[in-house]
Amino acid sequence: MKKGVKDLVAEANKEIKTVPVNDAVAKLDDPNTIFVDLRDVRELEREGMIPGAFHAPRGMIEFWVDPDSPYYKDIFGSGKTFYFYCASAWRSALAAKSVQDMGLQNVVHIEGGFSSWKKAGGPISQRSESVSK
Repeated sequence: MKKGVKDLVAEANKEIKTVPVNDAVAKLDDPNTIFVDLRDVRELEREGMIPGAFHAPRGMIEFWVDPDSPYYKDIFGSGKTFYFYCASAWRSALAAKSVQDMGLQNVVHIEGGFSSWKKAGGPISQRSESVSK
């Protein structure tokens, strides 16, 4: 490999904002914050989600963010701050970098991902209780 996934994640982390998990937990009830879960649906069903999180599969995020895409989701035009997360903050780093490069503003990702959220005692809900528009 010329450049592996660890290299890509390290490069992304240099260009995006990473938020400590405790700071993210403190934003849970902030009406100007949207948590975006990038994990696979099987992970959501197995482990739950951050309450109220919007599920955006990693493979669709660029399509859902682009207003010119037929797959665009209005939530990404809300002007709110988006807190991306995945299991351990690798996919979320890459996704945050990608949508930031596309021009989406106010995007951060949670340090350590959902694993850190759970260790910090952040609340968890079942997938059916969370947003999935």
